[in-house]
Order: sequence, then C-alpha cells, then structure tokens
Amino acid sequence: MITLKSSHEIEMMRRAGKITAAARAVARDMVKPGVTTQQIDQAVYQFITSQGATPSFLNYGGFPASACVSVNDEVIHGIPGNRVLQEGDIVSVDVGAYIGGFHGDCAGTYPCGQVSDEAMRLIRVTQQSFFEGMKFAKEGYRRSDISAAIQKYVEENGFSVVREFVGHGIGRQLHEDPQVPNYGAPGHGPRLLRGMTLAVEPMVNAGTAAIRQLSDGWTVKTADGKLSAHYENTILITAGEPELLTDPENSLV
Repeated sequence: MITLKSSHEIEMMRRAGKITAAARAVARDMVKPGVTTQQIDQAVYQFITSQGATPSFLNYGGFPASACVSVNDEVIHGIPGNRVLQEGDIVSVDVGAYIGGFHGDCAGTYPCGQVSDEAMRLIRVTQQSFFEGMKFAKEGYRRSDISAAIQKYVEENGFSVVREFVGHGIGRQLHEDPQVPNYGAPGHGPRLLRGMTLAVEPMVNAGTAAIRQLSDGWTVKTADGKLSAHYENTILITAGEPELLTDPENSLV
C-alpha cells in the first residue's frame, strides 16, 4: 500500500533526509587512496549517531554495516572491510538515516583520485539519469514515466540499466510501495500524488546489464567485470516541482 505523508510526516522526513545527505557528503570526502572501506563506514556511523539518528542499514536484514561501500565492478551492497582504496577506483556509497520514526536514503559514486575519462563519464551519466527521471516525479505522471526517462538517457549514452534491483517508496519503513524500476515503457504503474515519497536510484553498468551476487549474500557485481555506478535521492511529490529530501546542496555539512 502506498502511503501519502502528512505535513508533519514530511517535516520529519526532511529532517531524516538532511542527516542522510550529510552522511553521504561525509563518505564522499573520505574517498581517497589509502582509505579502507571500513573507515568510510565508521565515519558514516559516527556522523549519523552524532545527529541523534540511527543508521538505517545497520543490521537491516542482517547487513553488518552502516553504509554499503561498493568499488569498481561492485554494483551495490558492498560490505565495508579491509579493502584499501586505490588511485583510479570509483566508489559507490549508499547510506540511510532513521530519526523521528522516518528514514532517508541516498547514494552516490565518487572518483578516488584521478580516474579514467570513461569512469568519470559513467559517474556523470548515472547521476544525470536520476535528474532526467526526476523531471517526471510530479503529480499526474505515472511511476513508469520516471523509469522510462532514466532508461532512455542511460542507453542513449551507451550504458546499461540494472534490472534486478529497483528504487522504492520510503517513509516509516526503509522500503515501501511502490517499487520504482529504472527501466520500462512510460504510462504504467500508479499515478503520482502529492505526499508520496520515493527513493529513486539508477544503477548503471558500463557493459551489459547482467549481474551476479557473491557468496556473502550481499555484494552484487557486474557479470562482465566492467564498472558500475549508483546514484540515489529521496524525493517528495508535491503540487509543483519535486523536492529533494536528500538534497546534496541542503545537507548539514
């Protein structure tokens, strides 16, 4: 069931969203050669808890960390550990914060030092595909109008959209209805209404869309070993333009 948020609930989601966006900024600034993925996770945990919030991902379904940190050909759900970041890596960080009964959720992919032109293009296309989709995150459009815009932009740029994992509604639960795929024909699915809150998250591969899951039960990699990037924000559907609840320009740091 899709829940429409009241004005009070929206205020609480703005609060969660600001903390979440700020945690993403903390992680972004940690992405440097010589840093371990576990150090990024620790910084995210310390920041979120310092704000009086709880990391949404920690122990969610058994996930053992506060942030998903996925490097190079890892698409999503990378488990932080002893891996040391190297010059030229690209690093996807997905974070969530829970406060006042509501969640925020966002992600981004960042270059570690100097990266290849193609890696940088993948990062930029993935991020822009989110904003292409957001143009349709307005009252009266349908869910798949967002999906179709993302897929069109990604594929026009020669990349592939992951099919098996999708965006989602968000609020009191980290994952709520409706699902928001990053592909599909326009004009399908529920109509968007003011008060809906969605986590839209393109996952884009440099090669084919095919993926494989590792034996740890979490980490997802590209099947062909090519790079992958991820970009996500929590969006509020309003009477006019959509509102970025995890706006990178409106975070706490």
